Formats: sequence, C-alpha cells, structure tokens
Amino acid sequence: MSAPDLLFYLFAGLTLLSALLVVANPFSRNPVTSAMFLVLTMVFLSGLFVLLHAFFLAAVQILVYAGAVMVLFLFVIMLLDVKEEERRRIKAFSLGLGATGVGGLFLLIVISIFKGESGAGGYPRIEGSTFELGRLLFTNYLLPFEIVSVLLLVAMVGAILLSKKDLK
Repeated sequence: MSAPDLLFYLFAGLTLLSALLVVANPFSRNPVTSAMFLVLTMVFLSGLFVLLHAFFLAAVQILVYAGAVMVLFLFVIMLLDVKEEERRRIKAFSLGLGATGVGGLFLLIVISIFKGESGAGGYPRIEGSTFELGRLLFTNYLLPFEIVSVLLLVAMVGAILLSKKDLK
C-alpha cells in the first residue's frame, strides 16, 4: 500500500468518524461540541482535496466552510436558547427518515463511483483552473448561486428574530 493510499484511508476514516460524532456524540449533547466536530470534518475533507491535488478547493474548504460558515453557525447556536433542544428525545419517525436519507445518499455515491470516469491511478480526473471554475459558477450557475446567498441571508435574519426575547 502506497503512502497516498494510506493517507486517503486515514483522512476518509477520520472524516467519517468526526461526521458521526457531529450527529451522535456520546460524550456531550452540547450543540457547540457538535459544531466543533463539524469543523474537524471539514478539515479532514480538505485533506482529501489535497490528496486529489485540488489545492484551491482545499483552501476554500478551510477558509469559507470551516472558517466563516462555522462562525455563523456558532453565533446562531449561542444566540438561541438550546436548553430545550438538548432535552428532546430521538423519535422513531425521525430516526427512520434519517436512515432512509443516509441509505439514499450511500446508493447515489455507489452509483456515481461505478459510472464515473477515472484518470491515472483510479482517481477521478480533475481538470481546469480556478479561472474556469469561477467563470462557470458566475455564468452557467449564477441563479443557484444567488438563491443560496439569499437563502443564507434569510436564515441569518430568521435566527436573529428567533433570538429576540420580546418582539414589539
């Protein structure tokens, strides 16, 4: 087994372990702990991007997701009163729905692995530059990009309104 293969299995295992600890953490039911494990998951994902020689995506993963988005998540978690959410029990319906969603995602991943093209060494082909990626994002995918930004803005305003104690 070569060094890149060993690093891939290490990063993939740590990514899965930290993602599992985001959802089902036996050590603490505090949502801040789950958010920290989510940051750790994103850091390990950026390690996988580095192994694929996608250095720009690895840097964006750290700066944007593990940095800015997680700061926003932590801000919202600390603004909201989560004591009532900590006492909530897991219901069978939500557990079944979550298991169905995970099974569907797993099936999509398996199908995409078997139908996908791979380059040298069995790794997926990554072509292009950041300029081409930016042009593609802002020409072909401009509407979804703007919808996501408006959705994040609405989520921030909603979180601020929910955190207020008395609305006048």
